[in-house]
Amino acid sequence: MTAPDLPGVLGDLVAVNHRLTRLAATATGSTESSAVWRTLSVLRDVGPMRLGELARVSRVSQPTMTKLVHALHERGWIRRIADPSDARAWLISADRHGIAALDAWHAELVGALAPAFAHLDRDELATLARAVEIVRAQLERVRDAATTGAAA
Repeated sequence: MTAPDLPGVLGDLVAVNHRLTRLAATATGSTESSAVWRTLSVLRDVGPMRLGELARVSRVSQPTMTKLVHALHERGWIRRIADPSDARAWLISADRHGIAALDAWHAELVGALAPAFAHLDRDELATLARAVEIVRAQLERVRDAATTGAAA
């Protein structure tokens, strides 16, 4: 058996993550758009940002994000706050109600996925936990590098 290569492992990781996300969404029966959860996750993880930047990071068009922000604002899941660097502009921020909804959705996903992974033994579960920590650390490293302008 040959040693795994980085491009192959990363490609497999992305693909299996997409499959896991689709399985979770199907298992919950949720009809909520994934863009809602992605947007709230971005706001939670990155912090307040302008509409255009939020659209770019959430991978939707600006008109789509405008509609999404309007709907999230009506639910009380986001807040519009004045941009301290430009009094004419607004920043979009996650509200505590939106974070609570996101947390509830995550709990629902975990509950829906748990039966599919209940057979894992301790070593397999530890391996998955370690893999999650490795991926999380790399993502934080990339985020921190982008924030400081350093090379990732």
